[in-house]
Amino acid sequence: MTTVDVLVPFYGDAALLREAVTSVLAQDDPNWRLTVVDDGGAEDVRPWFATVDDERVRYLRNPRNLGLTGNFNRCLDLVELDLAVLMGCDDRMLPNYVRTVRAAHAADPEAGIIQPGVRVIGPDGRPARTLVDEVKRRIYAPRGRVTLGGEDLAVSLLRGDWLYFPSLAWRADVLTSVRFRRDLRVIQDLALLMELVLRGVRLVVDDTPCFEYRRHGASESSATAFDGSRFTEAGEFFAATADRLTRHGWPRAARVARRHVSSRIFALTMLPRAVRQGAGMRALVRHALGRR
Repeated sequence: MTTVDVLVPFYGDAALLREAVTSVLAQDDPNWRLTVVDDGGAEDVRPWFATVDDERVRYLRNPRNLGLTGNFNRCLDLVELDLAVLMGCDDRMLPNYVRTVRAAHAADPEAGIIQPGVRVIGPDGRPARTLVDEVKRRIYAPRGRVTLGGEDLAVSLLRGDWLYFPSLAWRADVLTSVRFRRDLRVIQDLALLMELVLRGVRLVVDDTPCFEYRRHGASESSATAFDGSRFTEAGEFFAATADRLTRHGWPRAARVARRHVSSRIFALTMLPRAVRQGAGMRALVRHALGRR
């Protein structure tokens, strides 16, 4: 029987972590195990976990701080079951999440990645709408139930990364075959995905809503977007990826990576705030113009 390994790398808000854990406990399918890996958050959450009376829940605290990428890779080392999820410590599952991804896996067991339906919430936990998410949903994301792979999947993700990484369910052998890159800060997820796509891994989309992704301005990706460093990293990643795709024999995907239009447009949307803050403008302009 397929069982889902839910791994939560934690460093942040203890109250939001409790919401995340509670949402896993509320699953209507019991075939899951939850592991929280604490990388030294500001607040000690061990006393709260001592009150959680469920043998499927385990709490681990790293003996030393590993940092964001290190803690994600630590979670990969702990995957043991059939499917795995690297859930954000401030996100929430709807009660049907485990049931939905298990059904998607049963329907296409050869697919390595499952993208279920996602709702976006704000810092207060209420439904939220942002320009980024509306563009993802209306322009880049496929609709209904679909399977993608090969160059078509590479082109789709490089045109605009429409996935919600913390909501993805992975075949365990696929996820544990890779590692997050320590030289990247905010584009690790796309880099890991492209590595797997190049290896022939296919992705299944099932748009049944079953996950709540929290969008807020305190994240690493938001901070680096406003200071421009995100786009310096992104430009270097897209250039290297374009070269690799050319060598791989995927010219369409290489062209999309080299142009990275959606990333450049996103940089333009950040310019007004950068002007007000007086920081990051040069990096944003260079990226928007496609200059490294």
